[in-house]
Amino acid sequence: MNKKLEAKLKTLPNTPGVYFHKDATGEVIYVGKAANLKNRVRSYFNRKHEDAKTRALVAEVVDTDWIEVETELDALFFESEMVKRYMPRYNILLRDDKSHLYVRIDMKSERPVVSYTREPLDDGAEYFGPYYGGAPIKQAMRQLRWVFPYYTHAPDAQRRSRLEQQLGLEPVRLSSDDYKRGLKQLISVVKGNRVAILRELESEMKVASAAQEFERAAMLRNQIKNLRALQKQILFGDKEFLDISKDQALVELQELLGLESAPARIEGFDISHLSGTNVVASMVVFKNGAASRADYRKFKMKQQLNDDTANMREVITRRLNHLSDWGVPDVVIIDGGQAQLAAALDAYRDYKVVPCSRNIKFIGRNKSGDHGKNAKSQPILPRGDGGYTVISIAHDSHLVKLVTRIDEESHRFAISYHTTLRAKASRQSALDEIPGIGPKTKAKLLKKFGSVAKIKRADEKELTRLIGKEKTRLVRGHL
Repeated sequence: MNKKLEAKLKTLPNTPGVYFHKDATGEVIYVGKAANLKNRVRSYFNRKHEDAKTRALVAEVVDTDWIEVETELDALFFESEMVKRYMPRYNILLRDDKSHLYVRIDMKSERPVVSYTREPLDDGAEYFGPYYGGAPIKQAMRQLRWVFPYYTHAPDAQRRSRLEQQLGLEPVRLSSDDYKRGLKQLISVVKGNRVAILRELESEMKVASAAQEFERAAMLRNQIKNLRALQKQILFGDKEFLDISKDQALVELQELLGLESAPARIEGFDISHLSGTNVVASMVVFKNGAASRADYRKFKMKQQLNDDTANMREVITRRLNHLSDWGVPDVVIIDGGQAQLAAALDAYRDYKVVPCSRNIKFIGRNKSGDHGKNAKSQPILPRGDGGYTVISIAHDSHLVKLVTRIDEESHRFAISYHTTLRAKASRQSALDEIPGIGPKTKAKLLKKFGSVAKIKRADEKELTRLIGKEKTRLVRGHL
């Protein structure tokens, strides 16, 4: 360890945060999180590591930076975002769990289940995350379950755990409405609104006590007590508590665009379709440099055109109609070159009433390579004379990695929605062609079997029980 790094490590704080190990060229080679930055980062250099990969990492470390956050779980979320942005090679070498984990809650069900997934779908459920590493998130959700009981499996009598019921972890005594009300409070806490939920529970407790509903008042009192006890562990979600002036990529973007301060809200847009069919657009939102999935939006184009320029103009126009309720972005990143950027700027100029005091900056992308880790891009900026300038920036710079990260996320989100619409259209078209099979029967079949392929393989007796003998004959005869 060099003397400069040794002196720097003496200033490490005893707070949660995310640290960045860098090599001699300044490249980020490892991103990690810590409940205590001082103890965790210094441990790399204060002891001999048995693992050869860790020894190789330490041998390459020339500098280390860090960003402090409020809680351990804030560090967990921010680490996840930074790993996706920088793709450090030692994170890939040293970790078995390379995927992000989402918390999934399907609030449309009568008895929603809380579960986990690594690939969020466009299925109407609510997703929270992503979180890097499954164990800490699952531990936090287990702690929250003592405050807001929830099901981890569909409430089937054969699968229920008597122990979980006895411990009060399953809401068997709650009505569907009361259960969903508790889940909404759980979701609000996950999003970082713990203080507001505490006030809400305290208010409900006073009302219950005044109405002499002492059992309910006691239950609310216990919820308040448990939630306060979890205060230090359970502040996590899509909201960051960061000093964004320390995010080098945001500082570089501020300087590039001549902004008064680092951009707090950046939005990315992408178009996805197949030869002008199922044309959709995505809008992803990054707050303080990290993805804010709760603010994402998707659009189905009103005119289904095989024209990305026209599609981009439409989606930007529709986005601008929501400045007052969705918020005003500082920067908009367009997934496309000069043509798409020009279309976005035209939509912005044509938008006569802009209820905000600041201008929105637009950036296009000059790309080479495919989407993914090998993609390389340079920002395209509009000039005052109506032309455009491609800004040449090193591919390994903080700024390029941030812009590429936002573009990849908008591309992923658009593809996900487009794929969902194609699958839905495919399922419906095959059943729509069957004479005598109406919407209710089709809905029954898809709810039971999930796809046309599974309907084809279904047993005749099972189909007859579901839709009757005559309709079964029609379905099997056609498929």
